[in-house]
Amino acid sequence: MRAAVLRTAGSARPFGGSRPFEVAEVDLEGPGPGEVLVRIAAAGVCHSDLSAVTGDRPRKLPAVAGHEAAGVVEDVGAGVSGLTVGDHVVMVFVASCGDCAVCLSGRPNLCTSSWQARADGTLPTGARRLNLAGEPLNHWSGVSAFAQYAVVTPQSLVRVDADIPLDIAAIFGCAVVTGVGAVLNTARLRPGSSAAVVGLGGVGLSALLGVVAAGATRIAAVDVSPRKRELARSLGATHVYDAARPDCAERILDDFGAADHVLEMAGAAPAARLAYAITGRGGTMVTAGLPDPSQRLDVPLADLVATERTLKGSYMGSASPRRDIPRYLDLYRAGRLPVDRLRSATLPLDEVNEAFDRLASGTSVRDVVDPWQPTANS
Repeated sequence: MRAAVLRTAGSARPFGGSRPFEVAEVDLEGPGPGEVLVRIAAAGVCHSDLSAVTGDRPRKLPAVAGHEAAGVVEDVGAGVSGLTVGDHVVMVFVASCGDCAVCLSGRPNLCTSSWQARADGTLPTGARRLNLAGEPLNHWSGVSAFAQYAVVTPQSLVRVDADIPLDIAAIFGCAVVTGVGAVLNTARLRPGSSAAVVGLGGVGLSALLGVVAAGATRIAAVDVSPRKRELARSLGATHVYDAARPDCAERILDDFGAADHVLEMAGAAPAARLAYAITGRGGTMVTAGLPDPSQRLDVPLADLVATERTLKGSYMGSASPRRDIPRYLDLYRAGRLPVDRLRSATLPLDEVNEAFDRLASGTSVRDVVDPWQPTANS
């Protein structure tokens, strides 16, 4: 099969010139016991992958990258139940065990059972099914979606109805479940609340859609990109602000006021500081971005106490994917989560490097790679 292999991190931009991804013919073994073969239909280009390309969040390399995808089950290994050939599936980047304390408490997003396999570059079964000319390749979050096929475990899959376009279903596995989940599960936003979203990438704009669907009445959208601010306005934001202005927080407080709920989706310390500053008394700030591990947020403890603000982290939208992804797809069907408006472009696998340039420059919201789409000159 054809796949995009990331060999080294820290390549210089533009990636279209430095070519951190090599698109190559890769060998993929079929599924072993407890594994599933999926034909990939679409894979989203996500900032979490970009942070590994830049080296901000190291991964074991070389690896077939990509973690946000949808496809069709082609084969199942021994012992797999609940999935059959032809099922449409969304992939998720946390393979939970279902038996540990956090899983049993309804928080499978916090399950650590697959963490060691993720660090080792294997599937949760311990297997490595990828190689290039005899060279073993690492798996990526148990998914490795920038490829025509992937072998994964059932714990990485959510079966979905076949009427949902797979290029739309793909982004529910990360951007939508993370952004909407941060609103509904982590913040638990109530109708009539005020809300602000800081950072309007794919996850941030998904959060904005979640804020609208949850019934917030006053909604601020904050980003450096004029294009994304205007998109946010068209999606339901009542106020938009330029995050590049040094007085952005003061302008928000003077004009919009402090918000009941603030969602920080940029994954950067300056954005988190702004988000905390505009969180109202008794309000909740949720941060869901994944910054470089060295970044810190200093919070005045006396202020935290006196204002009774709540500061919460949100990983994968505090979601139970098999519960939440079908629910969010139902909201999409009903027109209440128009995530199709976040789709920027569909690119062939050979343009994966250029796709990450588009993401890094902020010119795209959610590009999707179609591993079966021919290149323009083919």
